[in-house]
Amino acid sequence: MASIKLYFAVYVALLILAVTKVIFIEFFEYWTAVGAILVSAFTKSALIAYYFQHLREEPRAISWLVLISLAAVLLLAAAATYSIT
Repeated sequence: MASIKLYFAVYVALLILAVTKVIFIEFFEYWTAVGAILVSAFTKSALIAYYFQHLREEPRAISWLVLISLAAVLLLAAAATYSIT
């Protein structure tokens, strides 16, 4: 089990990533901000899954299963996007 200090550090990192979204929108060009926000969102999702959903403590096979499922969902979403247009 992780310590309270570790959870607090992850929570602070999530808050900092949330604040950086506003900074990116205010001070960068649109497409640069969109790219940075997407990277920030991916990082936040990974932190939440790894620490708060306890993937860190699961066997590696389950972690790989989650990553393969995520890749399949993204592939299907991309295919659906291109089939509509």
